[in-house]
Amino acid sequence: MREIRASDLHRKWMKNDPEYAREYNALDEEYNLASAMIAARSRAGLTQEQLAMRMKTTQAVVARLESGRVKPSTRTLERFAKATGMRIRISFEPIKPRRSAA
Repeated sequence: MREIRASDLHRKWMKNDPEYAREYNALDEEYNLASAMIAARSRAGLTQEQLAMRMKTTQAVVARLESGRVKPSTRTLERFAKATGMRIRISFEPIKPRRSAA
């Protein structure tokens, strides 16, 4: 039996399945936010439990925020930033134009 690597399937699906590619690309923003939150907590030298205490919430809430599965409110992001000694900055950037099939 031939072994199929996940990376090979991913490349194939990104190339041949527009719905897969669209959904995968939609996750990029959530992943970037989760990564930034993890990096902020790490730079602050805090565990999830310590951060939760500073935010007056639970470790489970911090874990969910860092998982990328939830979309936090700006108020929650502000609390997270303050608890990690950071400030929040939100920006709007142009969407990359799609290539036309002309």
